[in-house]
Amino acid sequence: MNENGSVLPEGADLRLPDMVIARAAEALIALQNHDGHWVGELEGDTILSSEYILLHYFLGWHERDADEMERCLAFLRRQQNEEGGFSLYPGGPSDISASVKAYFVLKLFGDDPQAPHMVKARGKIQRLGGIDACNTFTKIYLALFGQVSWRECPAVPPELILFPRWFPFNIYEMSSWSRTIVIPLSIIWSQKPLRKVPDHARLDELKVSLETAPEYQPLEVEGTSKTWQLVFTSIDKAAKLTESLTGRLKIRPLRNLAIRRALDWMKERFEDSDGLGGIFPPIINSLIAFHALGVPEDDHHFEMTRKAMKGLRVFTDDEQIRIQPCHSPVWDTGLAVNALALAGGDSVKEPVRQAVRWLLDREVKKPGDWANKVNGVEPAGWYFEYANEYYPDIDDTIMVMMALERAGFPEAQPALERAMKWVRAMQSKDGGWAAFDRDNNRYLLTNVPFADHNAMLDPPTADITARTLEMMGLFGVGLDDAQVQAAIRFIKNDQGAEGCWYGRWGVNYIYGTWQVLRGLKEIGQDMGERWVQRGADWLESVQNPDGGFGESIASYDDPTLKGKGPSTPSQTAWALMGLVAAGRERDAAARRAVEYLTSTQLGDGTWEEEYWTGTGFPKVFYLRYHLYRLYFPIAALALWRDALRSAEVDDARISEQAAS
Repeated sequence: MNENGSVLPEGADLRLPDMVIARAAEALIALQNHDGHWVGELEGDTILSSEYILLHYFLGWHERDADEMERCLAFLRRQQNEEGGFSLYPGGPSDISASVKAYFVLKLFGDDPQAPHMVKARGKIQRLGGIDACNTFTKIYLALFGQVSWRECPAVPPELILFPRWFPFNIYEMSSWSRTIVIPLSIIWSQKPLRKVPDHARLDELKVSLETAPEYQPLEVEGTSKTWQLVFTSIDKAAKLTESLTGRLKIRPLRNLAIRRALDWMKERFEDSDGLGGIFPPIINSLIAFHALGVPEDDHHFEMTRKAMKGLRVFTDDEQIRIQPCHSPVWDTGLAVNALALAGGDSVKEPVRQAVRWLLDREVKKPGDWANKVNGVEPAGWYFEYANEYYPDIDDTIMVMMALERAGFPEAQPALERAMKWVRAMQSKDGGWAAFDRDNNRYLLTNVPFADHNAMLDPPTADITARTLEMMGLFGVGLDDAQVQAAIRFIKNDQGAEGCWYGRWGVNYIYGTWQVLRGLKEIGQDMGERWVQRGADWLESVQNPDGGFGESIASYDDPTLKGKGPSTPSQTAWALMGLVAAGRERDAAARRAVEYLTSTQLGDGTWEEEYWTGTGFPKVFYLRYHLYRLYFPIAALALWRDALRSAEVDDARISEQAAS
């Protein structure tokens, strides 16, 4: 540092950032697995641990796995916040569903209801509205143990799977993750299994009136209307009444067919996957559904699902166990390769080569659920997990495509050509790209009673659309492309009043704004246009005094918190990449961001990142990607370095021309 404390004064050379990049690249390479891939922990909230423990109790595995249960319970107890509840992310407010599940688990496994931590939890839950304030999935879990009646749970009839695709309400109009959650859940609802619990574990004290709960706040779900909610509530009541009458009369002409179809649908998707959908909720629901149908535990599909669930455990250094929502190896590997390729140097060549081979082995080769709306295109792309053949997604696919292109291996060309055709085919009618499906935006479905997880749909978003443009630009696609023009219109229409963009898959407006600026730059958009520069202006306006950038997850609930929060390495890297894309690599804001990253790097080449910056479902589920703190700073510093060097070359050329 100089006497003023600045790491990078105006005119300084780039040796220090080069050293920072080299140390970070070395640290990242050291984390590579022997077969070439990277995977960092994907950390989620306590609901995962609570449901994992409850499943073991429901299936009678809790005594056999007593030591494991105690280690899970030890982790759960440590997550209780100062209010007494349990949050969706560290430092966040207490969430009613997370708190009820955790309280039930602790009570079920013997924690004294009069112990101070239980008294605090109970009081907080009662103030938040108790059991009645919980979402559908929580109420169904409680119904499994007799703590609410099945009549209190929204109907999820298995006959849903029989609805034809032309029908407005069919399973392929749901988001892919909702689809995989709901199908096994419909089997559970049809069987209504019950696992009795001791009287000491009952939750009668959590049944309070919402009208008298001072902290009750209903979740606002995008796209809902009171009129349609009333309509679907009436349909739900009729479905339950019909269920009751036909049950007594034993007349359900389509029930057995629906269950068989649902079970076949699930089993088909178990193949070439890390469990149904590759994610925790459908894996858990599948095991409960199997049990409810009497499927033996030595059944092939039961056993492979149990194995997938057990594979989500994380064993901590202090002998506790927490549960991941899924694995993220393709995502982590794609991002790591991009970062190393941008960093450059001889030391990255062999690690990148190994990663490319690993990625090519995971190209999707068979049609998945996406093919229900997309015809005439060969299966291609990549998924998020180790194996999830039915569910490739656009975001992973374009990230891997950029990684393979930057790596420069000719053997990747056929896969890249297939992937480009597939990505193009997945563009929605409004010009945007979503995560897993095309035109998955029938907002009518957000009004059904069991859609209160705020993730019923998978509509196009600015962040994924812009990243798709970034990929297309890297492959030489230009502004004259009709799909590009439609995408830019979509992005422009989605810009916020302040100039920023919402981040659907990362926290939050910093994520969305960075990705839009980066995508526009790579596709050849005129970055001097006022609407584009407004995005960069907004980024500069939210820079923290320490030079870094940060945004709290709370901005999803409170828009006044856009761009506000303690600085983090990943969010600072995002903002820096956005500023560089906007042509501001020489500005003070970019230099201060670089200074923040260079000065906060740890001795081992990594960065510390306490705060969570990943998004699963806004307002419902958030993530901490443990490798975000490493590969994003590498990429950002490399892009800044290269942009500065390019600008200096341009300056020299202009000076020579002026002198001549």
